[in-house]
Amino acid sequence: MQGYESYKPSGIPWVGDIPSHWGIKKNKFLFSERKAVVGKDAPKFKLLSLTLQGVILRDMENPKGKFPAEFDTYKQVSPDDLVFCLFDVEETPRTVGLAKHYGMITGAYTVTRCNENVSSAFLYYYYLSLDQGKRLRSLYTGLRNVITRDIFFSLATPFPPREEQDRIVAFLDQKVGEIDTAIAKKERLIELLKEEKSVLIKTAVFGMNSAECNHVSAIPWVEKLPRHWGAKRAKYLFRQSRLPVKPSHEVVTAYRDGEVTLRSNRRLDGYTFAVLEQGYQGVRPGQLVINSMDAFAGAIGVSDSEGKCSPEYVVCDAINDSEISPCFAALVLRQMALSGYIEVICSAVRQRALRIRFNDFAPLLLPVPPINQQHAIVKLVEEIQAHHEVLVQQLRREIESLKEFQRGVVARVVTGQIRV
Repeated sequence: MQGYESYKPSGIPWVGDIPSHWGIKKNKFLFSERKAVVGKDAPKFKLLSLTLQGVILRDMENPKGKFPAEFDTYKQVSPDDLVFCLFDVEETPRTVGLAKHYGMITGAYTVTRCNENVSSAFLYYYYLSLDQGKRLRSLYTGLRNVITRDIFFSLATPFPPREEQDRIVAFLDQKVGEIDTAIAKKERLIELLKEEKSVLIKTAVFGMNSAECNHVSAIPWVEKLPRHWGAKRAKYLFRQSRLPVKPSHEVVTAYRDGEVTLRSNRRLDGYTFAVLEQGYQGVRPGQLVINSMDAFAGAIGVSDSEGKCSPEYVVCDAINDSEISPCFAALVLRQMALSGYIEVICSAVRQRALRIRFNDFAPLLLPVPPINQQHAIVKLVEEIQAHHEVLVQQLRREIESLKEFQRGVVARVVTGQIRV
């Protein structure tokens, strides 16, 4: 796409040159701040939130997050108002939003209303572009990365004539919508691939792809199994391990995706560290590990590392390696977890209080195919997982490319680098 005939310096570091006929004004001449609060009329207003999806209505039927005791200090919001979050700017996922609903929003945000000759949608796209690139870093003050009200309203903003603003908004609405649709289709495809992977793994683990899978199972949570498969209680296949901890041992964690590895091999976000590692136990590669607290969500696998783990974990050794593969058993137990059966056998008042101990594990009846078939199933599942991971990663790269393209289009159009 082509640019404009001539340009002039904007004097704005993060903008550069702008079309010669565009103006530049301080924000205080483009929009005014709305300070009206809801007061005692708060029950009459719908609650709004500033999110990555824009300024949205909060779901009060299934509320999530924290709420204040009173909403009296919340600000009134009307359609076409611009809402800015001018604190924690670096960490906040989205610092600008265009309201589409009447409602109220936390008084910590800055609510503005554009003047008649300014399109709120145009300014939204402009500040969205700045937000996506975090281009206002030079304006931050204090430990919380605040852009003060005086600095913000004194900020210079480029703007074209009103008719051109409207053309730009119409163009971006169309292009952004098209790209969002393409992204949504790829995200949906990722979900379908995950569903397909789950079905293929379940089919492989229980021999459902075999013509012989027509024998009624004695296992409560498995309908049918191949006739030549056996079944044994876990206590006859595994014994609980109690290995000592060495000073050099790192912490091993069992994750919900079935990986059991050193915590240092994965991101630490969302995990707490024990101040006193009292009762920790040793783990070695090849052992079956059940995270008793997260087993219901599939945190069961075979350790790939030597280390130490929480006493809340159930660590097991196969009694006879020629009869049971820990990797196969882990696949079976994960299917049990994902089908909800672990929640059934572990009664608790709250989900987070669920625990599966060795005494819960020991009486479970597990399918036991011939050992060579167990190894073949494990290999097949690894191939399924690897194949789907390649497809998912490719789709994620394509999604990121689309998002980057979208950000580039918005940035170039709202600064006049592309003429529409």
